[in-house]
Amino acid sequence: MTTYNEACVMNELFTKHGNHRIQKINDFEFRLEKNEKKGMNVPVTIFSDDLLISKMVSDRTIDQAANVATLPGVRKHVVVLPDGHEGYGFPVGGVAATDLVEGVISPGGVGYDINCGVRLIRTSLTEKDLLKRGIKDVVDELFKTIPSGVGKTGSIRLTKSSLDEFLVEGVKWTIENGYGWEQDAEVCEEGGKMDGADPESVSETAKKRGMNQLGSLGSGNHFLEVQKIDKILDERAAAAMGLNEIGQVTILIHCGSRGFGHQVCSDYLRLSESISRKYGLKLVDRELACVPNSSDEGMSYRKAMYSALNFAWCNRQLITHWTRKTFEKLFGMNEQDLDMKLVYDVSHNIAKVERYDIDGEGTRDLMIHRKGATRAFPAGMAQVSERYRAIGQPVIIPGSMGTASWILLGNKKSLELSFGSTAHGAGRTMSRSAAKRTYSLDEVRKNLTDKGIYLKALTKEGVVEETPHAYKDVDRVATISHSVGIATKVVRLVPLGVMKG
Repeated sequence: MTTYNEACVMNELFTKHGNHRIQKINDFEFRLEKNEKKGMNVPVTIFSDDLLISKMVSDRTIDQAANVATLPGVRKHVVVLPDGHEGYGFPVGGVAATDLVEGVISPGGVGYDINCGVRLIRTSLTEKDLLKRGIKDVVDELFKTIPSGVGKTGSIRLTKSSLDEFLVEGVKWTIENGYGWEQDAEVCEEGGKMDGADPESVSETAKKRGMNQLGSLGSGNHFLEVQKIDKILDERAAAAMGLNEIGQVTILIHCGSRGFGHQVCSDYLRLSESISRKYGLKLVDRELACVPNSSDEGMSYRKAMYSALNFAWCNRQLITHWTRKTFEKLFGMNEQDLDMKLVYDVSHNIAKVERYDIDGEGTRDLMIHRKGATRAFPAGMAQVSERYRAIGQPVIIPGSMGTASWILLGNKKSLELSFGSTAHGAGRTMSRSAAKRTYSLDEVRKNLTDKGIYLKALTKEGVVEETPHAYKDVDRVATISHSVGIATKVVRLVPLGVMKG
């Protein structure tokens, strides 16, 4: 039997089912050519290495990417990033661009956790300061202050009118209500507010689910980590972010739009499935349910999805506020003295209109679906926060509880290669159920303790499901992005304490 490595030597790979022939272009790029017999309108480009692509061909990642390539109006190519793995319809770690007139928008191409994202807060503290105070005390106090877990209620109560207000205003609403600094909005993607959000396009069920969850971390792979700088690879870029020395303490917050976004996705998936015949859409996979970008339903989904984007930015902002207050209490210093400035907030699971040059077609506006992918715009672009326009957009790639996280910078090559995108995390290699069958709570805790990491979690299932062994090597993922040139390494962070739902 031919092994995977032998197949690489032959420069050709095959998916698990033998459905697609994948050509190895170079050490970090693979290609699945357009196959009209299978209905593909464009090819698939995979940024990976030999090891990570072997993971992708063991599940449905490549099959799903090929299916996305059959969607009406898809342009140039479908991209699979190094953290790519099987998802719902679209692979997680996938990017696809569709024409605004001839193309479609797919709720599955955004995902259930709309605007699941990551934000990094810096501090003036060092690892010595943190250990002197006690990492256990810090994480335990954060756990008391910030609600986490399935269905947990948030830290503030909303009226229906105030809910509608922040669904339109985004982070601006939280700051005006005393939950942050004005400069926080300046370092969020889109300024923490997606124009075009309309609460009227959101179901009452979604509003009810989100009403009491604002300011809560949630469960699954969501976390709050207290970290330290482990390596600085680009001193100029790091200094621009206020990341100045080895051992400096940072906080990473990873969460999204909670039950609100989940319900928005569910509502519009059902709608898309029910009306596909109305628009003559013939799909190779029902999970790719979609509607034309220009249709009333497509516009309605965008308005609801944008509302969920704003919900998630507000959610992370409130968690940031309570994190700052917790550090003030524990260290006897105010937020300014602690220098707890927001470095940046990146979004995953998002679709929005951006302008790109398509070979042979010229420059045009496209609907960019980023499913488990991060925007990675280079220096000089107007969409990049003014604070970072001279160096490029910060990119945050979180690790998996016991592993490193990375800060990178968007690179000009991303515009050519990946619709201005790069990886969003380590990417799973093992399902949650498989992780629970394979590992025990004691094993996972010992693994973290041996690394000097303190963990506080609500459930044992939440710990075991998110064992670092269930994820790809985040260092490898970051290195591939760096080597391809879609984003470049700046700082490596490692966890000291982790809070999970």
